[in-house]
Amino acid sequence: MTTSAAPLDYARQTVLVTGASAGLGAEFARQLAARGSDLVLVARRADRLQALATQLQEQHGTTVAAVPMDLAAPDVARRLQTELARRQVEVTSVVNNAGFASTGLFHETELADLSAEVAVDVTSVVEISHAFMPRLRERGDGFLLNVASMAAYQADPRMAVYGASKAFVLSLTEALWYEARGTGLRVLALSPGATETEFFDVAGDGADGGTRRMPADAVVATALTALERRNPPPSVIAGRGNRVASLLARVVGRRRATELIGGMMARSAATGR
Repeated sequence: MTTSAAPLDYARQTVLVTGASAGLGAEFARQLAARGSDLVLVARRADRLQALATQLQEQHGTTVAAVPMDLAAPDVARRLQTELARRQVEVTSVVNNAGFASTGLFHETELADLSAEVAVDVTSVVEISHAFMPRLRERGDGFLLNVASMAAYQADPRMAVYGASKAFVLSLTEALWYEARGTGLRVLALSPGATETEFFDVAGDGADGGTRRMPADAVVATALTALERRNPPPSVIAGRGNRVASLLARVVGRRRATELIGGMMARSAATGR
């Protein structure tokens, strides 16, 4: 079954963007505002959110709401919906971008850090997608975009929970793409590779495995270009080299792929680059 969606009109959208205080989230906000979308920006850092909201409103004349919130906290979607109802804001599209990685050997990493990683990278994506999906399907003119990662395509030694979390997001989103066919709602998973953002301030420079980092604006442009197709795909990978790398496990097998990634990550951790 092939379905074609009506042209995407960004100017009719109020887009919720999580993790919007920096990195890909802030870049999504900038590119969406430039296309005429109103925005709801969600992250922990209130000062950064408000500064970005003010800047985008002044530059593009769009309405931008800053909602400081810890996405690792329990029941985040319900609390977010309550706050938006209080402000009388209706969300028509969602970008689940927030995420972070714990690096190092699994058994040596604090369980609290791993639990927070799952809460942000997995639980908040499920809760927010589930909370807003009924209205998004009913409207049928917006989009749900979940940020996965190249880490979703094979096991990731030294970033085991992050890779598993992003594999979950990729699988979930592709399933939701199928379920949304015929509704007009566009559903897309974006898988960036290493990107020049503050992600590595937390994960460490070695988390890029020594690979070249793409600029954030190019990664976001890849996602929006895919969304704008008449028949958007369920997922898209940013960067030609990353698209080739995604085939690694198919070509060499999962055992060898894990050994290769593990060796690359170990060398990167040892050198810090």
